[in-house]
Amino acid sequence: MAAKCLHRMFLAFVLCCISVRCVQGIWLSLPATGTKCVSEEIQANVVVLADYAIVSDENAHDTQFVSVKVTSPYANILYHKENVTSGQFAFTTSEAGNYLACFWLEGNHNGLGANVNIDWKIGIAAKDWESVARKEKIEGVELELRKLEGQVEAIHENLLYLKGREAEMRIVSERTNARVAWFSIMSLGVCIGVSVLQLWHLKRYFQKKKLI
Repeated sequence: MAAKCLHRMFLAFVLCCISVRCVQGIWLSLPATGTKCVSEEIQANVVVLADYAIVSDENAHDTQFVSVKVTSPYANILYHKENVTSGQFAFTTSEAGNYLACFWLEGNHNGLGANVNIDWKIGIAAKDWESVARKEKIEGVELELRKLEGQVEAIHENLLYLKGREAEMRIVSERTNARVAWFSIMSLGVCIGVSVLQLWHLKRYFQKKKLI
């Protein structure tokens, strides 16, 4: 009985961790001029879904509009909209790295800023489970088990991604250490060579002056 309780507590903890990682509610305060961006490091082949809506300042009498641009780690534009009050963007990542979503206000609003509410979903959180349930005719416990299976797969894929990144960083670190070691050896060799040349030059100088 105690083992079952511990198992359920562990599953609940895992689900909480996944929910925090895969679903992000962001409240972004935009100034009257300038741009604010949010970024997320995402691995390849992951579905990203985000809804955004502008919340105008209480003192603003006119409707405020926002422009949005989403770019990939290699600066490819994935989504771009101007003069909108709300919207949604969705894409599947093609490469791993930091994906950037930038927001800025359009027009002059007498120096008044605005807030943007962003509902950012990644991976399993972006999946339409209602469509899955209708298509496969599942519900209740079976649907929850499918969600749990998908979340476990997401954890596994994320762990593999982190393991790969750790291996890449370790390789880079080892290469850097090897280059530093070779540079130190070369520097030591150059210093020894210069010292030998200086001794040889001084010896010849003193011999010419017949001091030795």
